[in-house]
Amino acid sequence: MSANGWLQFAIFSVILLASVRPVGIYLARVLEGERTWLDPVLRPIERLIYRLCGVNAGKEMNWREYAYAVLGVSAVSLLVTYGIERLQALLPFNPQGLAAVGPDLAWNTAASFTTNTNWQSYVPETTMSYLTQMAGLAYHNFLSAAMGIAVAVALIRAIKRTSSGTIGNFWVDTTRTLLYVLLPASIIGALLLVAQGVPQNLHAYTSAHTLEGQTQTIAQGPVASQEVIKEMGTNGGGFFNANSAHPFENPTPLSNLYEMFLIFSIGAGLTYTLGRMTGSPGHGWAVLAAMFILFSAGFTTVYWAESHPHLLIHGAAQTGTLTAPAGNMEGKEVRFGVSQSSLFSTVTTDASCGAVNTMHDSLTPLGGMMVLINLMFGEVVFGGVGSGLYGMIIMVVLSVFVAGLMVGRTPEYLGKKIESYDVKMTMLYVLIFPLIILTFTAIFVLSPTIGLSSLANQGPHGFTEILYAFTSAAANNGSAFAGLNANTWWYNVMLGWTMLAGRFLMLIPVLALAGNLAQKKSVPPSPGTFPVNTALFTALLISVILILSALTFFPALSLGPILEHLLLKAGQLF
Repeated sequence: MSANGWLQFAIFSVILLASVRPVGIYLARVLEGERTWLDPVLRPIERLIYRLCGVNAGKEMNWREYAYAVLGVSAVSLLVTYGIERLQALLPFNPQGLAAVGPDLAWNTAASFTTNTNWQSYVPETTMSYLTQMAGLAYHNFLSAAMGIAVAVALIRAIKRTSSGTIGNFWVDTTRTLLYVLLPASIIGALLLVAQGVPQNLHAYTSAHTLEGQTQTIAQGPVASQEVIKEMGTNGGGFFNANSAHPFENPTPLSNLYEMFLIFSIGAGLTYTLGRMTGSPGHGWAVLAAMFILFSAGFTTVYWAESHPHLLIHGAAQTGTLTAPAGNMEGKEVRFGVSQSSLFSTVTTDASCGAVNTMHDSLTPLGGMMVLINLMFGEVVFGGVGSGLYGMIIMVVLSVFVAGLMVGRTPEYLGKKIESYDVKMTMLYVLIFPLIILTFTAIFVLSPTIGLSSLANQGPHGFTEILYAFTSAAANNGSAFAGLNANTWWYNVMLGWTMLAGRFLMLIPVLALAGNLAQKKSVPPSPGTFPVNTALFTALLISVILILSALTFFPALSLGPILEHLLLKAGQLF
């Protein structure tokens, strides 16, 4: 750990926090239908889209109609993406002549990108054509991100409203998010990445002749346009197999800083949107504080763990047979080093973004455990765009309920009484997540043929690889412990279902909660109301998140990274 590493963390934090208010205000104006500086150009286009699609922009939906719209458009887009993959050999923009994607892999990839997960069981540059990358995968990066933001704003709108049977119009929320937020920012962001050296073309791969007389194939393509939305939309799927460790995706320290900022920017800004739209700015700042404290603690843990050399190498260095390294550099890019690799790993697992600039399988046991814990929090530390905020609001409702139990009063949240139905939907959301992860992990760990045969490592590290895979899929993150070969029929199919369950089974209780909150009357605060805009509330919220995650996942962590760390100290490797 160095002063330079902490300075880099401080610079990133200052930039992020400075962006919260302007981003949050702009998001609120867009999603409330207020005038923005892009209106003269985009408002006519928006009206044309509604007219062509037959959308009545003035008609709002109840929560069931909103849910049907989310599920319907997701199902159709999943099938379209599956079809593009299966037919890519017959479609244009395939200069390398890549074959059709196999049925199980095509299913896994379609489910992955539909759910904002971007889990990749394939090598992109040798598997997916340019058309598949652009029309199938990058398209989903926009749509899945926009849907997450739309659902989050529908929940905020429900908290704000009183005695209302509707929570907004899904088509309007999604269209405005795409037109006014994601597309303009992606155009500008892609140009900035191109200026840093990220390719953007439709050329065939380049054949280069090396000094040793060998021929090397250098992949390229429309990289910048996919890179910017994969980060800003917290999708994470790389154009190249090495993802953001590849110099064509992330060539410079500046691009590395910019990509990390993109991952957090909308998720952080939405906390201000929450405070602005509900009329309680202090609550938005309290939620942001909880997210930032958890993020800072996670980075500190990973940075500390990775700054220490491998215990066995450290022992060899002490005997004089090796030079002691500055930290664990296995699986890391030298141009980023330990500090920026640790920060990127923390950022990408705090959000539902599978982008990586270092290989998580090469992290120390405690470093790998921390990024795994980030996923196990349930995508609430900034989280995915939209999904992170509505996941955190679920934790807020749970915290308010706990506070109400402690003082013996009916809990209230921003003027809405939290009653049995609200708690049931909250607990349904909370229970689905670990049920998916632990059930599938147990099945595959106990199945030598379908589960264990794909492992590159045995023992607790192999267990962690499987646990990480299903946690990443259920959390719609998409990063992986690379020692697991998940491109098998069983893993492709079951991880696909895990991703769909982690997105949509958890989204329905959120919308049901929104529908119920919108119908409630607002009650004025009383002396027994627990304030949700104080440091005490932030502390309670953090405590609920930590206790809930620890009670749920500690036994599994004990069998994986904790056991590996203890055995590593005893000199045993896996």
